Amino acid sequence: MSRSGEEDDNPMPEDLTETRTPPADAGADAPPPAASSHAVEQHLEVKPRDADAGPRTHIFEASDVEVAYGGKPAVSEVNIGLAEHEITALIGPSGCGKSTFLRCLNRMNDLIPSASVTGSIVYHGQDLYAKDIDPVSVRKRIGMVFQKPNPFPKSIYENIAFGPRVIGMKGNMDEIVETALRRAALWDEVKDRLKTNAFGMSGGQQQRLCIARALSTQPDVLLMDEPCSALDPISTGKIEELMIEIKQEYSIVIVTHNMQQAARVSDWTAFFNVDLSAGEANRVGRLVEYNPTERIFTNPEDERTEQYVTGKFG
Repeated sequence: MSRSGEEDDNPMPEDLTETRTPPADAGADAPPPAASSHAVEQHLEVKPRDADAGPRTHIFEASDVEVAYGGKPAVSEVNIGLAEHEITALIGPSGCGKSTFLRCLNRMNDLIPSASVTGSIVYHGQDLYAKDIDPVSVRKRIGMVFQKPNPFPKSIYENIAFGPRVIGMKGNMDEIVETALRRAALWDEVKDRLKTNAFGMSGGQQQRLCIARALSTQPDVLLMDEPCSALDPISTGKIEELMIEIKQEYSIVIVTHNMQQAARVSDWTAFFNVDLSAGEANRVGRLVEYNPTERIFTNPEDERTEQYVTGKFG
């Protein structure tokens, strides 16, 4: 059934937070395929997956997902399971549907009138696009950080307090603000100027403020759409360190064009590519390969993945 940008009045079911444990990924524990003539040069420092991490528990299950704008498919046939307490990187050339698929995970595409979503996205065992699911509740549990820092024209304190107040969170607001800023590794830098305008912060600080703002409502998942693309290397490094630190509490999905960043921080990587088989006018994004990051960058299963991560195109 097609799902457009219609808002539903019913709240998200309370049992949404009950984690289910689906079968492990097919082939997730299997040995890597034998090296082929297309073996990838190990030119990146790849973050290996923790051997003691145990079985993966999916937080999202996407089946046959297609997103169309004005009836024209932008991304199609996405089948993927994303695990909790991992950093998943979505990589691929421009226009391959990475960000479009990312926005499906918290129903941000609902806000685009021409967008429609088909297929199924199951989160903790429940279909995110079911009629009784409130998109606002979805976005409370699945926060998002955008490419360009977008602080509100308010004080640092009010930027963090805004979300908790809107959703009626209980507790001491000063403690909520401090906790969010500490989780974003920003507290020590701003604790003496909480009442100053957030626009006076550096670009890197503004982006970490946006991360703190997303964390202030205590989400389950954090989606990040190229969060470091406009930042300097030092600020990028701080955000990457932050991502690795907080994944013990949150599940993170990041879209990035930076191959080194994907190799440094992610546990699993999904490679999307543009399908031009129907002609340039009918280009559509498709998921090509989804594997542990180490395998993607050192011994991918698909030749197209090798060509992309080694810089032969994209």
